[in-house]
Amino acid sequence: MPVSLSPPATAEQADLARRFRELMLPHLDAAYNLARYLLRDPVAAEDVAQDAFLRAFRAFEGYRGGDPKAWILAIVRNCCHTSAKAAASHLTVPLEAAEASGGDPGEGSSRSAGLVDPADSPETVTVRYDEIATMRELIEDLPIPFRETLVLRELEELSYQEIADATGAPIGTVMSRLARARNLLADAWRRRTAGSEEERS
Repeated sequence: MPVSLSPPATAEQADLARRFRELMLPHLDAAYNLARYLLRDPVAAEDVAQDAFLRAFRAFEGYRGGDPKAWILAIVRNCCHTSAKAAASHLTVPLEAAEASGGDPGEGSSRSAGLVDPADSPETVTVRYDEIATMRELIEDLPIPFRETLVLRELEELSYQEIADATGAPIGTVMSRLARARNLLADAWRRRTAGSEEERS
């Protein structure tokens, strides 16, 4: 996903742009991943991640250190909430967005490729991809506070403090949301897999 930054005009701006690229661009995939889970729309996630990086670049002069991943993901989270509110105020959904969120089997396959062993049989690979798709769907069905906490902790591997910084929630709230999210996800997985086993038998 390309992120275009305006060419710097001065040496100071050039140094700022260099620091931004070094510190923030490595987290572009994490930004998309969080946006994808929060918005449940890959097209909107790309737009929001790019918008978040442009906003972050404009605000980078005010960056005072700390974990760059947590800083950029906080901006992505805010952009996602803004985008979701704007989308909720529209009565229609663009056709391309509806198609994109319809669960294209190939979507996300490159992101989940590392979870599948190349030595597995085709049948095992198919089952594994089905499990990955099911888990993604179950995570996306979680209420937003639980979903974002789970994604930030389990997928993006942020610390409790970094999640607290990114979401503006106290650490105790982060920990309780994470525990609740894990329980909700485990219950949903059990219900889904129990239903699948009944269909097969």
